[in-house]
Amino acid sequence: MDQGIWATWYDLADDDRETFIDWLHNEYLPELKMRPGYAWVAHYENTRGGPQMRQVGDIVERPSEDIGSGTQFLMLVGAPSPHTFLNPSVLQIQKDAPARTREMLALRKGVRPCILMEETRVNGPAAHERPVGTTPGPAIQMGSFRTRTIADDFDLGCWYAQYRLPHMAQMPGSIASRKLLCVAGWAKHAVMYEFSSLEARLKNFEEPHESHALNPQEWTGRIVRYTIHAPGSPTVGRRIWPPVPEAPRT
Repeated sequence: MDQGIWATWYDLADDDRETFIDWLHNEYLPELKMRPGYAWVAHYENTRGGPQMRQVGDIVERPSEDIGSGTQFLMLVGAPSPHTFLNPSVLQIQKDAPARTREMLALRKGVRPCILMEETRVNGPAAHERPVGTTPGPAIQMGSFRTRTIADDFDLGCWYAQYRLPHMAQMPGSIASRKLLCVAGWAKHAVMYEFSSLEARLKNFEEPHESHALNPQEWTGRIVRYTIHAPGSPTVGRRIWPPVPEAPRT
């Protein structure tokens, strides 16, 4: 099972990108995947989504405190429990790593780590494309946020239970949707939607559903206006490690 997730958002300077990604994909992530207790490791590049998602990004409120402003990349690690990442602490492991590893990790800018636990999950029609407990899908949308009030928290919970997750369970191209809670790091809530492709996400999710966020009279529009999102949230990512297999030619 993979009910714990260690998420790290970060940026890279243009001059460092090629060197860092080559090291990350060929050395660090394969080694991380072999660590006892880790179920999977994945790396995503943020594409920011389509036009509706970019408009939503302009609407949502951002935190005033300095929590790490990275948005370009998202590294995800799954484990049976969030405590897998706390005993021992993944942050301490990084501090005590060999000099080469510390030197490469220091190239990241605006680093924002978060340890999350799964609150609930629904599978979608494309669930067969990812066996249980394996790497998330080729495309994801992942948001992390807080609400302003306790009443908003109750409304948010109802929205996921009554509206959003039931829709995701039926949506073509949807692999799975996980509602998450924060164990350590900024944000109380997070959500990760997995899709078979960015194209399926845009066609079946963003255009017919996320567009409701632009209307304050819609339930989704209310949610967007009382949540405070982390920088760049939600991330619309394409998986760059492990590589996504090419579709068979017909």
